Amino acid sequence: MSGNRQWKGNQTSVTAESNERKPLTQSERKVKKYANNTVVALELPFTIVGAVVVGGLLGYFLDHWLHTKVTFTLILGILGFVAGLREVLRRLG
Repeated sequence: MSGNRQWKGNQTSVTAESNERKPLTQSERKVKKYANNTVVALELPFTIVGAVVVGGLLGYFLDHWLHTKVTFTLILGILGFVAGLREVLRRLG
C-alpha cells in the first residue's frame, strides 16, 4: 500500500502510513451520512419488489401444484408486500 490512502471508520480515519486515528472532519461526517442515506434509498425499492416477487412466485407455484386459480398467488403476494413494507419501515426507523 502506498501514498495517502485513507480508510474511514465511524468517527475516525486511519492513514496507510501510520496507525494513528484522528477524528473525522465535519465535511467527512456529512459525506458519510449522505452516502449512507443514498445507499438506503437505493436499496429500499428492491426490498419491497423482491418480497412481492418471492411471495407471488411461491404462490404461483403452489397454485400450479394444487390446481387452484390465483388464490395463493394473491395471498402470498399481499403477504410479500406487507413483509417488504415492514422491512422498509424497520430500516428507516
